[in-house]
Amino acid sequence: MRSRLRPLLAALGAAVTLWVAWGLYVTRTTARVPFETVDELDGVEIRQYPQTVLVETTAPTAGEAFRRLFGYLSGANEGEKRVEMTAPVRTDGATVAMTAPVRTDTDGDGVTMTFWLPASYTPATAPVPTDPRVSLVVEPPRTAAVREFGWYATARRVGRARERLLGTLAADGVEALGDPVVLQYNDPWTPPFMRHNEVAVDIDPTTLSVD
Repeated sequence: MRSRLRPLLAALGAAVTLWVAWGLYVTRTTARVPFETVDELDGVEIRQYPQTVLVETTAPTAGEAFRRLFGYLSGANEGEKRVEMTAPVRTDGATVAMTAPVRTDTDGDGVTMTFWLPASYTPATAPVPTDPRVSLVVEPPRTAAVREFGWYATARRVGRARERLLGTLAADGVEALGDPVVLQYNDPWTPPFMRHNEVAVDIDPTTLSVD
């Protein structure tokens, strides 16, 4: 019995090692949207984001929206350029089980999904989509409040993090602009204990207390 168990345990250990190695590789090699941390309020990070360029589409389903945007990154643009993917995934609703980077907003007209482009692109240099259903979007500089949490971004964990985020802002008199969104930084195959998620909301920087 023990002779049979040892190879199984060895195989399991090797699989876990490869799983963790994959998580580390993806985390270290995926580009991220740049920001500057300017303050912290009881576990809530205040960040300043620069102007960013995004590519966006609205589709009946998240899967269709993702395929359109992935097509853009793969060369469905003027010049047929391949564009690097950037984290995090951003969604207002349920978690998105696909690789970063996306932002999705669900409404009665379908799913609006957005990919952040690498920081090297400007509105003038970003490749123009060839699919008329896909468009470039310029997001102006903004200030956001962010709270981190780990493991999978389940509805319960997201709800708890949102409550804590908004509670902290209310206690400090900071005005939130809109509703919190979920930011997911890992692909679906990253181990749950290595996953990094956030809830974030844009804020009015003039309502921040000055020490």
